[in-house]
Amino acid sequence: MNVTLPTGLEVSTVDKDDFRNEKLYQATMGIARKMFFEGLISEEEYRQIDTIFLAKYHPVFGTLFSGLSLTL
Repeated sequence: MNVTLPTGLEVSTVDKDDFRNEKLYQATMGIARKMFFEGLISEEEYRQIDTIFLAKYHPVFGTLFSGLSLTL
C-alpha cells in the first residue's frame, strides 16, 4: 500500500519500507524524549541518539522535528 504525501505542487508516494522506517524512528525518538524529560539522559545524549537514528532510518517526517527545542 502506498501513502500519498503532498510536497508543494507535486505528490510523492511513501512506500511500505519508508513508512516502516518512519514508524521505527518516531517510536525510538518517543522513548528517547521520555527518557530526556525523566532526567535519564542529557540533551547532548538525546541529540546523539537523534543523529544516529536519522542516519539509520532516513525518516520522511522525522527530519521536520529533528533539532527542535526540547523545552515545554
